[in-house]
Amino acid sequence: MADDISFQDLDSDGSENSEEIEIIVNVGGVRQVLYSDHLSQYPTTRLAELMNCLPGGYDTIFSLCDDYDPGKREFYFDRDPDAFKCIVDVYYFGEVHMKKGICPICFKNEMEFWKVDLKFLDDCCKTHLSEKKEELEEIARRVQLILDDLGVDSSENRWKKCQKYIWKFMEKPESSYPARVTAVLSFLFILISSVVLCLGTIPELQVVDSEGKSVEHPVLDKIETACIGWFTLEYILRLISSPNKLHFALSFMNIIDVFAILPFYISLILTHLGARLMELTNVQQAVQALRIMRIARIFKLARHSSGLQTLTYALKRSFKELGLLLMYLAVGIFVFSALGYTMEQNHPETLFKSIPQSFWWAIITMTTVGYGDIYPKTTLGKLNAAISFLCGVIAIALPIHPIINNFVRYYNKQRVLETAAKHELELMELNAVDRKSGSPKDKSSYLSRKGKGDPQWSSRLHVSYSDTFIDLLSDDKHHRTRLQSCK
Repeated sequence: MADDISFQDLDSDGSENSEEIEIIVNVGGVRQVLYSDHLSQYPTTRLAELMNCLPGGYDTIFSLCDDYDPGKREFYFDRDPDAFKCIVDVYYFGEVHMKKGICPICFKNEMEFWKVDLKFLDDCCKTHLSEKKEELEEIARRVQLILDDLGVDSSENRWKKCQKYIWKFMEKPESSYPARVTAVLSFLFILISSVVLCLGTIPELQVVDSEGKSVEHPVLDKIETACIGWFTLEYILRLISSPNKLHFALSFMNIIDVFAILPFYISLILTHLGARLMELTNVQQAVQALRIMRIARIFKLARHSSGLQTLTYALKRSFKELGLLLMYLAVGIFVFSALGYTMEQNHPETLFKSIPQSFWWAIITMTTVGYGDIYPKTTLGKLNAAISFLCGVIAIALPIHPIINNFVRYYNKQRVLETAAKHELELMELNAVDRKSGSPKDKSSYLSRKGKGDPQWSSRLHVSYSDTFIDLLSDDKHHRTRLQSCK
């Protein structure tokens, strides 16, 4: 049995008579006995330093723990006991696993407190931690954007203030009532332009020009011109007010805006000036091709629809599943088209002329479309067709569930991030009110002032304050606030 450890048992030189030292730690009310042979494997950790802290007196002891009872030989820590149960495994198994339900950021802070290196954290837990860091960065970015919109820099000139106002007016519909009206108006122009594009192809709504050819109705043409004028004005205002014009020009959604606007002006130039440079037939073909490009205008709806943005991100995160889907279908198409051609080539009225031609039949069969333009006529061919569409249903259904999970996960994540950003702003407002009313600016300094008379009380309260902060925002603006979403 290990010898009892107390201040009286220590020699003047700090040596101890026992080869194995036993220490008792009490973390959040949970007591645990630890031995020196385990702790000495990681001498730089806080628990290993406890073995050598007794000769240094109370100052050394309370620099490592919150309280100490010499009679019970027990060290007290006001920390999370659930996290400690996971961290202490490093002394027995050489690695740390984070339990479910523990905030990864809080767990990381606990590991830093116990001076356990993050390299001992399991790879799956590191992935969870990196995801939480990305969430915190996104929350900090959103909060910072809102703070930038609310902040007014008196040193800015009138043009900078006007530029910032126009950018907020065009890009942030939630900033004011006129901005919301403008966003709704832009959405209606996109719908009207898409409807005009469809109505212009109805023969009954077309008119005959001087050359006897059917063209769009003049009224629809005027509506189209008005929509293009609105899109052009909107793009120019956003480009002028953009703080980073290069990033603005290379943005995916802004490139779509350009492709939605350019066909109108290019076709207008070709119609009035192109006839002098090339044949009229070529001009009309080019104009027709450019007018078809107007369908890119429908993608402008993604700017005003969070659902379309979520779908785009989910598909982007599901490239692996989509690749598996295409691979399954490609293998099935090749196999069943080759089998179909082999089984049908001896039939006198066969529709399978070659294997490449059979690809079309395999595609529409495995995707359960079945146009009926190509179909088998032999018994073996029909059996092959039945197996092919059954395999097609299975191949399509297998990767769908992960894609749906990615969509739901990203959608829920965006809602959580929006709620967390609102909580951060509310806490900032409360802190601002507290500062105006004379409350202490820093909680840690407040605790240290309150505990000047009792160093143990001060140390215990100071260490127990382990809330998670967004450290991506600058300290000088007092933007460090508690992250309620992690709790």
